[in-house]
Amino acid sequence: MSPNDVFSELVGQDDPVVTLRRAAAAAARIVAGEPDSGGMTHAWIFTGPPGARRTVAARVFAAALQCQRDGAGCGECHGCHTTLAGTHADVQVVTTEGLTIKTEETRAVVLRAASAPTGGRWQVVIIEAADRLHERASNALLKAIEEPSPRTVFLLCTPSVHPDDILVTIRSRCRLVSLRQPPAAAVAEVLERRHGVAPEQAGWAAAASQGDMERARQLAADPEARGRRDDVLSVPRKLTSIGACFDAAARLEAASKQEAAIAVAELDVAERAALERALGAGGTGRGATTAMRGAAGQLKELERNQKLRATRAQRDALDRALQDLIGFYRDVLVTSMRAPVPVVHGDLAEVSAAAAAKWSPESTLRRLEAVLTCRDAIDRNVKPQVALEAMMVGLWQG
Repeated sequence: MSPNDVFSELVGQDDPVVTLRRAAAAAARIVAGEPDSGGMTHAWIFTGPPGARRTVAARVFAAALQCQRDGAGCGECHGCHTTLAGTHADVQVVTTEGLTIKTEETRAVVLRAASAPTGGRWQVVIIEAADRLHERASNALLKAIEEPSPRTVFLLCTPSVHPDDILVTIRSRCRLVSLRQPPAAAVAEVLERRHGVAPEQAGWAAAASQGDMERARQLAADPEARGRRDDVLSVPRKLTSIGACFDAAARLEAASKQEAAIAVAELDVAERAALERALGAGGTGRGATTAMRGAAGQLKELERNQKLRATRAQRDALDRALQDLIGFYRDVLVTSMRAPVPVVHGDLAEVSAAAAAKWSPESTLRRLEAVLTCRDAIDRNVKPQVALEAMMVGLWQG
């Protein structure tokens, strides 16, 4: 495999890569006017756990479909470059930084997808978080998948094919690509080779991230990310009373809000400045003044969308923290059961071993279930403070 091959981005996904390569080659034959060998279809679903890089897989496959070298995904041609850069005219990406994907946006994308590709290959629609599609948006997408244009391909990314994540009727019309959590060794190798991380640090970051490439890279390079992780993993040792539980929940929620605010602050300012310029801010004369007075509605809509983005960013920050806790309680269980598998948080092996000596496997499982329940509650729009407080009490009681 060439180092520039687009499929090299899919670390530890050997079987899905074989499937996608065959489909891209079949798609190239269709473009060339040859008979369809059955390897290609018009709708795909990419599923997998956190860190499986579902969106990356969809973008890589889109690049291979637009590859000008028989669908090889060479990573060097104009089709590959523009697709991966997000500038290809025939590749639409539907994403959201809010809680749901709007119906209007989905309908606009579906309408555009019905047109013929300008480059003569494929019109590709990537929906990065198909599990966030509004119900009406899902129905609009379903109609397009049921009656596809000849050269249109839909690539949907979702955690699972459970009905809570994707309509059953959409699932039944798509080909499934199941991605797995990449092995820590494969992630560590990429950190060393591509990012120059020292072997010991790469191995630790790969294990601590539980196979999430982006998270591993962040832990390896960012001291603040490592500090936030340390704070989260100190929580189990601090739960000594009911008051400590509420304090821990409050600190974790506040930390997630701060992390989210930092993540979106620069973009918020840039968006508002751009909108104000477009609406005539800084201009002179009666026309500019009138335009700014009439811009209140647009500015209010921007503020609403930015608030939704901040909420999403906070939930993502909380989810990273909960993933770290899941890894810790998993380590305790592995240690108590003497399972022949490595721990996730190797730097806390003594702490997890001490907990394993103190807790029964059953109580550890109850604690793990408390974290999983908290994740599910936040995903279902339960107020984070309430979900975190309930989790902390469950962790304390065991």
